[in-house]
Amino acid sequence: MEGFTSFIESLNNTINNFVWGVPMLVMLVGTGILMTILTNFFQVRNLTHWWGSTIGKVFTDKEVTEHTASHDKQITQFQSLCTALAATIGTGNIAGVSAAIISGGPGAIFWMWIVAFFGMMTNFSENVLGIFYRRRNENNEWSGGAMYYLRDGLGSYPGCKVLGIVLATLFSCFCVLASFGIGNMSQINSIATNMKNAFSIPPIVTGILLMVFAALVIVGGLKRIASVTEKLVPFMAIAYVLGALIIVILHIGNIIPAFALIFKGAFAMKAATGGIIGSGVKMAVQWGMKRGVFSNEAGLGSSVMVHSSSNVKEPVVQGMWGIFEVFADTLVVCTLTALAIMCSGLVDLTTGEVLTSAASTALVAEAFSTVFGTFGAKFIAIAILLFAFSTVLGWSQYGTKAFEYLFGTKAIKVYQIIFVAFIVIGATMDLSLAWELSDTFNGLMAIPNLIGVLCLSPTVIKIVNNYIARVFHKEDIRPMYSVFEDVQRAQEQA
Repeated sequence: MEGFTSFIESLNNTINNFVWGVPMLVMLVGTGILMTILTNFFQVRNLTHWWGSTIGKVFTDKEVTEHTASHDKQITQFQSLCTALAATIGTGNIAGVSAAIISGGPGAIFWMWIVAFFGMMTNFSENVLGIFYRRRNENNEWSGGAMYYLRDGLGSYPGCKVLGIVLATLFSCFCVLASFGIGNMSQINSIATNMKNAFSIPPIVTGILLMVFAALVIVGGLKRIASVTEKLVPFMAIAYVLGALIIVILHIGNIIPAFALIFKGAFAMKAATGGIIGSGVKMAVQWGMKRGVFSNEAGLGSSVMVHSSSNVKEPVVQGMWGIFEVFADTLVVCTLTALAIMCSGLVDLTTGEVLTSAASTALVAEAFSTVFGTFGAKFIAIAILLFAFSTVLGWSQYGTKAFEYLFGTKAIKVYQIIFVAFIVIGATMDLSLAWELSDTFNGLMAIPNLIGVLCLSPTVIKIVNNYIARVFHKEDIRPMYSVFEDVQRAQEQA
């Protein structure tokens, strides 16, 4: 058994090094750069528009937040954002940031920002394609995601039908496997470990309670998941952001040195003492990009499966929610986590050296404890509970949609029951290998998805240009999505 485990670990390390190696990171960021250029820097040039069309409408436009009728299987635009954020705002925003600082130096945060800036347009493109190629399933629910724009988009190109089907199937298989790892057991294990350390709650108790709560939500379907996440996500995000802000404000004199250290560390500049800040450019870039992608998931094709269930008709509108998702996850939450660690005195603001042996969530807990005392560690344990559990809820929907694509709507309940049962396993087992396998399957999802986004980039540009012509220039032309809907109906009738 030990020999088999060693073989799996060795094989996984080989695959993981390939999946998360420099070529893959270049492909992830490169896709974002390409889409940024092709859309004429949409996230910058139209900042006020996408901000006003997303979070700016939450308090002014009922269409964004008003729930659909009980028989309607769609969810609101705000619910789709919260469910997507539920899956992305997780341990990556806490443990991932601390890992980036420890392994890549403070400069890794700069490269997380770079990944987020260009990742905005990758996520935007995924959501545009997700809405454009989505379908109604047998239960009259929207089904969308990389598997559909790979099969129906890429597959519509001459000679690419088989390729589209194969890539769609591979993406769905990787997504199902990743949902049990990064979307379930790994998250639950983090919760159980932190609850045991902070409150002395046995892991089995945590596992059983979370299994019951998850079952009540997940088996109820997307609308119940969305109903929970739209209440949970704003609460947990605001509470965590306020806590981090308090730490930063109370150490306000360290803010400018902290930012200076991030920029110097990003390019391995010399400190006043003569030593090199951080761990060098290569490590800063690799860890910043890797943890950045892990945090916001732009390029993995995951959150598009929830965004595609929105009641929106306009693909570009849902694409703009994707931009805001990456902005909130990385540029806000991850940045505040990094500043809380650095400003609290746990990092030498001259050399970038971490001045404590604490790692992962313990590093963030120690930063919070410098201001909140013993409550700081408990606060982080609760934050991990909310963040990680919401990630489980979001990923359950990703896995459900991938499983539905592979086996049909009638098999969904089977997946959901197995998914819920694995929660107890995640709470009680040593999951060091599971964490490594999770990273691998998570990364493998990106390969077919990015192929789809790159190959279908002309379609994204046509949709964007059509939207700009109608909304910005008031041209009297038919929406491109409306034309495509007519084609879909004709195909279904035929």
